[in-house]
Amino acid sequence: MRSSRRHRCLASLVLTLATACLAVTAAPGVYAAGVEPTAAGTYVALGDSYAVAPGTRVYDNPDDPCRRGPLAYPRLWAQQHPSYAFVEASCSGATTAELTSQQVPRLTADTTLVTVQVGGNDVGVVDTMTHCILTIDDKDCVAGAEAAKAAATSNLPGALASTYASVRAKAPNAEVVVVGYPRLYTIGGTCGIFGLSDTERTALNSLADTLDSVLADQATRAGFTFLDPRAAFDPHTICSHAETWVTSLEWDKINESYHPNKAGHRDDTCPC
Repeated sequence: MRSSRRHRCLASLVLTLATACLAVTAAPGVYAAGVEPTAAGTYVALGDSYAVAPGTRVYDNPDDPCRRGPLAYPRLWAQQHPSYAFVEASCSGATTAELTSQQVPRLTADTTLVTVQVGGNDVGVVDTMTHCILTIDDKDCVAGAEAAKAAATSNLPGALASTYASVRAKAPNAEVVVVGYPRLYTIGGTCGIFGLSDTERTALNSLADTLDSVLADQATRAGFTFLDPRAAFDPHTICSHAETWVTSLEWDKINESYHPNKAGHRDDTCPC
């Protein structure tokens, strides 16, 4: 399998990936970060809004606050691997504490594959982006992004360590894949002077880099695999010349803005 140059990957926000470069192949089985389990099992998806449907705008139930839907990357992967039992525990807005208390209990000793995409809400990524949208002065946006980065490096590591420990305790035999977050913007791209300035866009990209660095470090410490969506998403970010994989700001759909869209969940292709 590793000799194949390209595999179909289901992206997130993220991961994705949104995002998790879980290669979809014609043969049964899963390629999670290059590790192929020997037999089908149970896949449990844990995470926040990047692991569910905001951005795809297709929901099982639009009134459900978890905002799950059929076009998110965990659901797509599960559809490609029907021999796997699939449990979707992810919920929009989840923090590490909420994931630990509300989602981790869905894991069992028989779980064989877990994806985890969480951390952005702990450091206030949504509030930071909203602040950057509403502020006039670039310095205010940059200050907000720096404050979120400080939270990511000071408070988030311990929260992630606790969450990852709870995942391992509940699923001791599972392959656990921690999914990172994509950058949002191409700097100096096609957006020109409209919307945020390149200074603000750079600040938000820097926040994503810091967040992914912390996630990668804690995943390694826990013995998990970290999947980085940035290289795959970078050619498809907002202001890029290619098809965009992330939703831009829409005032009437503010809670769907800045999430992987249908293509972001579906079309990421990478040499896994």
